[in-house]
Amino acid sequence: MKTTCQLRIHLRRWWAPALAAALISILAGGCGGAGSSPSTSTSTSSSSGSSSSSGSSSSGSSVNNLLPMQVNAGPANNSLNEPVVSVTICAPGSTNCQTISDVLVDTGSVGVRLLASLVAVSLPEATDTSGNLLGNCVQFADNSFAWGPVVTADVELAGEKASSTPIQLIGAGGFPAAPSPACNTGGINDDTAANLGANGVLGIGVFQQDCGPACTSASTTLQPVYFSCPTSGCSETSVDPTSQLQNPVGLFPQDNNGELISLPSVAVGGAPSLSGSLIFGIGTHSNNGLGGVKVYTTDDVGNFSATFNGQSYSGSFLDTGSNGLFFLTSALTGIAACAAPNVGFYCPGNPTSVLVTTVGLNGTSSQVSIKVANADSLFASSNNVFNNVGGPNPGPPPAFDFGLPFFLGRNVFVAIQGQNTPAGAGPFWAY
Repeated sequence: MKTTCQLRIHLRRWWAPALAAALISILAGGCGGAGSSPSTSTSTSSSSGSSSSSGSSSSGSSVNNLLPMQVNAGPANNSLNEPVVSVTICAPGSTNCQTISDVLVDTGSVGVRLLASLVAVSLPEATDTSGNLLGNCVQFADNSFAWGPVVTADVELAGEKASSTPIQLIGAGGFPAAPSPACNTGGINDDTAANLGANGVLGIGVFQQDCGPACTSASTTLQPVYFSCPTSGCSETSVDPTSQLQNPVGLFPQDNNGELISLPSVAVGGAPSLSGSLIFGIGTHSNNGLGGVKVYTTDDVGNFSATFNGQSYSGSFLDTGSNGLFFLTSALTGIAACAAPNVGFYCPGNPTSVLVTTVGLNGTSSQVSIKVANADSLFASSNNVFNNVGGPNPGPPPAFDFGLPFFLGRNVFVAIQGQNTPAGAGPFWAY
């Protein structure tokens, strides 16, 4: 019997070139299938060569650009539709490396964030222009947060490497506490696998930085993101884009224009787990050609439109970090919401199909059928992967969050802003 699913609403940021903007995406936790074993192990390699890292980048067609991906209940066995991969980090320029398993693949955010409690490699701490330690905060709409220092690491994914990349260590010991209320608003601290639902986050959305030009001046963001942390305490600060958390894909020497999420379909009743691939580059190898997919360009905050019942919802987006199809409200859809304890999900009396037209800023459109089943019934099974779990996304404003179920049975491309592809420059989605 699966444990009760608790809805968590996370804030995902996209920053416009000159303006800060935010969108809400949904990542739920609290669903572990009985008998599933969590995967929390890490493997460490050092300069002594006790074990090798996952591989360095290489040039030419021989590069390994495919990273195996699993969809399951997460390392704490308390989630669902959790797409995870292994991420290798190294002290910059060294062979002192460590592989962290069960890191969430998140196309709804940007940057590598790892639980500090799992990181054994010593990584240099980043500082601001005054020489103070630099902190990063991700504040979520459910009043939870992730806080920790910015450090520098070589990030290795399959045979690709992003050298000297700023990343976040969540919940690092000895680092100043999260400033309140600027970061810690009294909610859940996502500094454990049970709270976060993963051992970290691999943010590989359609932008290069997690904040961009909006964070070059303090107090201009919708929520504080970067903090200067002298011994007296932390306060919001400005950070140059190159010193912010980065999309590691955009820093690869090759295959750096985006990625392909390739996941098989799943039966109506779900599955315990699922195997797929995270493939780097768009149109750079035989395994990442666009083929006959359609390209949907986004606005400068990563959104496009979804039309339902004649109404257009322009704040819509794709997000592997959302474990369901979260859209609109019961009043707008006619789909009944679940009662406690699964408040936040839909519980129709019978499986329901919803026809939606997705529209890019370039005018490309197509009709998509999404399916929603009764979450109470789904969660009563021992499965962890579903293509038909959903819930309300009331906003403001109401929108469609096409979460992980949307990616099942589809090849979905994510093109990074400003990077050239055979279909033009990003940002865009293609499927």
